[in-house]
Amino acid sequence: MNDKDEQENLRLISDALSEKKGEDIRILDISALSVIADYFLIASGSNPTQIQAMADNVEEKLKDKGKRPLSIEGYAGAAWILMDYGNYVIHIFDRENREFYDLERIWKDARPVTL
Repeated sequence: MNDKDEQENLRLISDALSEKKGEDIRILDISALSVIADYFLIASGSNPTQIQAMADNVEEKLKDKGKRPLSIEGYAGAAWILMDYGNYVIHIFDRENREFYDLERIWKDARPVTL
């Protein structure tokens, strides 16, 4: 995948999260730090319904581009939904769990991505 495709996919995911009022959306380039993915996208929602809507919108937008998740975890509880798309891992948290798990601190050596 070339840089243009990656930027396009990152923007698509970020926009899908924003469309459902996702908060504090961050993109971290973890490609130099881990083999599990190239990017983490992290966002917060204020309640389970919103968090599920954010995940649904991401899944729908990526499905339209022919991309299907390898796995989705945490959808039923919607405190932390993890969507694994191979190169992209999307984390959608409620505010409390985002603060508790603090992925930005754990992955502090990752390069922030600005679109």
